[in-house]
Amino acid sequence: MDVMNNNHKILVVDDDYSICNLICRFLGRKYQVESALDGKTAINLFAELNPALVILDWNLPDASGYQICQDMQSRTNVLVMILTSRNDEADKIKILAAGADDFMTKPFSLAEVEVRVEALLRRIRYLHPHQSHRLVFKQLAINPEGREVTVNDIPIALTALEFNILHFLASHPGQAWSRTQLIQKIWGCEYVGDGRVVDVHIGQLRKKMEIDPSLPKLIKTVRGYGYKFDPPGNNKI
Repeated sequence: MDVMNNNHKILVVDDDYSICNLICRFLGRKYQVESALDGKTAINLFAELNPALVILDWNLPDASGYQICQDMQSRTNVLVMILTSRNDEADKIKILAAGADDFMTKPFSLAEVEVRVEALLRRIRYLHPHQSHRLVFKQLAINPEGREVTVNDIPIALTALEFNILHFLASHPGQAWSRTQLIQKIWGCEYVGDGRVVDVHIGQLRKKMEIDPSLPKLIKTVRGYGYKFDPPGNNKI
């Protein structure tokens, strides 16, 4: 299959011109690629290009990767892969918590860039759940067509990944899923990122939805295994 026929658009954002240019030239063989060297330009290009994927440097001269990632994902279901020179545990968790779909630590090879980009772009099919019915669990309502979630009729702002995780778990109430299974179902079986991404996004979901995130009532941990959705009631409309 010719990937170019999919017309995927990619925005590369890095203040290091040599890195930015190298990635653009390499990916430009298959995709429509634009680049930006700072956050302000990136946000403007993002609005014009509406890319499927953004490759984003975590440390820019005029903005943080955290802010830009959050801003972009609040507008569309864009996939975001972070580039970072840091490899300590706290920074990796912060990157995943920002909503990033994947990250790579500098230095990296162009072959790795290509593999990760292809794996992420295959995830596009997971952004639109097959089940179109609205799910209602007492105080919680999930509308997959509008990708909207409310708790006690109050809208909850979720990232694309958070919505996908919640919708998948809620579509299988009471069923336990391992982290590996969730990665296969939501990220796609060819996802090559860090498995801890599941824990981070479950944690973010709990902060937004649970009264007490430390004592979750909806998304529960299955000790030594993974997670399950345990609703107080189950109705489908």
